[in-house]
Amino acid sequence: MRPDALNPMFAETGSLDGVGPKLKKPLARLGLERVRDVLYHLPERFVTRRAIPDLDAGSVGEQVVVPLTVVEHRASRSPRSPYRVLAQDAAGNVCALTYFGRASFGARKTLPVGARRWVAGRLDQYDQMLQVVHPDHVAETSDAAMGQLTEPVYRLSEGLTQPLIGKLVDQSLARAPELPEWITPSVKAREGWPDWREALAAAHRGEDAKARDRLAYDELFANALALMLVRQQNRQRRGQSLQGDGRLRERLQLPFPLTGAQARSIDEIAGDMAQGHPMLRLLQGDVGAGKTVVALEAMLVAVEAGAQAALLAPTELLARQHYETLRRMLAPTGVEIALFTGRDKGRARESILMGLLDGSIPIVVGTHAIFQDKVAYRNLGLVVIDEQHRFGVGQRLMLTQKGRVTPHTLAMTATPIPRTLTLAQYGEMEVSRLDEMPPGRQPIDTRVLPVDRMDDIVGAVERHLATGQQAYWVCPMVRDSEGVTDDIAAAEARYAALQQRFGEDVMLVHGQLTPELKDANMARFAGGGAKLLVATTVIEVGVDVPSATLMVIEQAERFGLAQLHQLRGRVGRGAEKSTCLLLRSAELSETGKARLALMRESQDGFRLAEEDLKLRGGGELLGTRQSGEEGFNIATLEQVSRLIQMASDDAKLLVEAEGGLYGGARGEAARLVLYLLERDWGVQTLRSG
Repeated sequence: MRPDALNPMFAETGSLDGVGPKLKKPLARLGLERVRDVLYHLPERFVTRRAIPDLDAGSVGEQVVVPLTVVEHRASRSPRSPYRVLAQDAAGNVCALTYFGRASFGARKTLPVGARRWVAGRLDQYDQMLQVVHPDHVAETSDAAMGQLTEPVYRLSEGLTQPLIGKLVDQSLARAPELPEWITPSVKAREGWPDWREALAAAHRGEDAKARDRLAYDELFANALALMLVRQQNRQRRGQSLQGDGRLRERLQLPFPLTGAQARSIDEIAGDMAQGHPMLRLLQGDVGAGKTVVALEAMLVAVEAGAQAALLAPTELLARQHYETLRRMLAPTGVEIALFTGRDKGRARESILMGLLDGSIPIVVGTHAIFQDKVAYRNLGLVVIDEQHRFGVGQRLMLTQKGRVTPHTLAMTATPIPRTLTLAQYGEMEVSRLDEMPPGRQPIDTRVLPVDRMDDIVGAVERHLATGQQAYWVCPMVRDSEGVTDDIAAAEARYAALQQRFGEDVMLVHGQLTPELKDANMARFAGGGAKLLVATTVIEVGVDVPSATLMVIEQAERFGLAQLHQLRGRVGRGAEKSTCLLLRSAELSETGKARLALMRESQDGFRLAEEDLKLRGGGELLGTRQSGEEGFNIATLEQVSRLIQMASDDAKLLVEAEGGLYGGARGEAARLVLYLLERDWGVQTLRSG
């Protein structure tokens, strides 16, 4: 139960002055539904303006405050065209104050012809005329416009303005209580960090590295503490000691001998499963590194010990692929395996349900259907979760509650994650890494090409398809948006262009399709019904298509290296030669060139993930705004890398040496930060990875 001291922070934004039903909607689009959300909506940047007497004293691109007299209003017949207010400075220079959309209605009232106003904003130039697009401030007095020459810039949605967000922040800060300190005093003193409330206020006022670090540390500390509480709680749970005798594993006829990494991981997993408390282990490995074989060995340990195992896949198509692969591998052992998805109906469904209940089906592979209420197991001893980040915590918990006691859990991911982020993201889990590739896996020929060679690239794809092989074409977006050129097209636009060239041989897959249509299109491609698949990153978790030995990735610089590597891994599984073409934009920074050069040099996903973190710093490691699966809203990647070990050590000290949440004043304070930063699942329930 949330501590009473935090109740003012969790009041709805409707309790703030000026926020009615109309304003709550745009605030909700930004995730600002409570007072605490507003407080942690930190500025993206700060602008510093210079007061100038006239436009001659300013420079294009500069943030200024300048007095102007309104001369004329120019409206357009088209609602999509800009609304311009022409204004003149003391020297006779004319500047256009430009508005788009509904903002023009306010301009008609605040900028009457003949009025003198102080205008604050960025000075730009369009069609030989100076302009200020959507001025930040328009004031009747210089004091009002120049009161904040350094000003925060917040992320907005339609219907919100910077001054409005600023007023809500001020109100929220006034409601923020003084809270007891949860950071170890020696750490706080050494780093020179302010108190929590002071840090929040400072982070909204200006660039303050100490304040930002303090708030980032709070988030990392809360996350690390929650993970440690989960780990501690898990070790106290009663589990099922599963010790296999090897009789089934000996019958396996694997096509290749196990790599050292596979053998080590299997030993680690078997050792965990033999313990009296439930295993929580993460298995990391590139696409093609042999995670499925490791999972199969773990499932056979469970079956040898008289228990059942379930493998949960994120899509029906992937579940079917796992089923077929495991069925072939299990054939020499005589162990029965079943596939269970939402499509199973009638007698087939009832037969599987009965087999799971009486134990005659020891291994099941399926989608979320395998944890539905009607599915009961005789003795579920092991849960394997493939691409675990695709499942919500609640879904994973439902499956782990299917056993008589909490079953062992093995989560798998093909996303290479730097060690520092693994600690931040999976601190409650033991980690095994498959850092060797099985014999016979050929390196992928990776090349970087400029986008202006598009005709040559399409010609190369055409020649490739003519040999009977297949290809992927990956785009980072679904639809065109403002600022996207014809040369750098979205997935739908690229699909349309390639379909004109290749006709019905082209298929389209993206995340906005229904799951049924997405699976159908992927299945058609996998079955050879189409030669070229245009897709977004949804194919990170896809099916093996051995004849797809070419991949083209547009705007490659927009992806994290780990994501590029994971996409690349879908190409030519087992083929003697496969190629990945990375298309870069014409203008690329030195860092962007260095990142793509690494893709040419290395096939090691873990090395790429580590190097990408160094090169990109606080950027986006895995693509779209991801610095950890739990969603670090405050801490940047750079801060995670720098502060996570300190935060983990501090949390460990509290849990192991200071009595945890109920061992004294710091424990009580730590309980506050868990609820404040919404890591209270560390108090309330077991997180399954």
